[in-house]
Amino acid sequence: MKTGTILAIAIAAIVAVVGVYMIDIDQTEEAALPEVSVEGGNMPEFDAEVGEVEITEETVTVPGIEITPPEGEDVASN
Repeated sequence: MKTGTILAIAIAAIVAVVGVYMIDIDQTEEAALPEVSVEGGNMPEFDAEVGEVEITEETVTVPGIEITPPEGEDVASN
């Protein structure tokens, strides 16, 4: 990374931290939701044609595998 980019990121981080500590917000009044009355209305109705899904169960044999690591080489271990 270029020095200018690193310097700009550092300055932006410092400005953000200073900005957070310069603001002090205190809640002076509790919030309340307005009272709302709802009358009438109609929910929409839908007709939908959907496809069918047929589920069957089948047993499948999966071949096994055998792994032999190379010998004598430096191999990374997980």
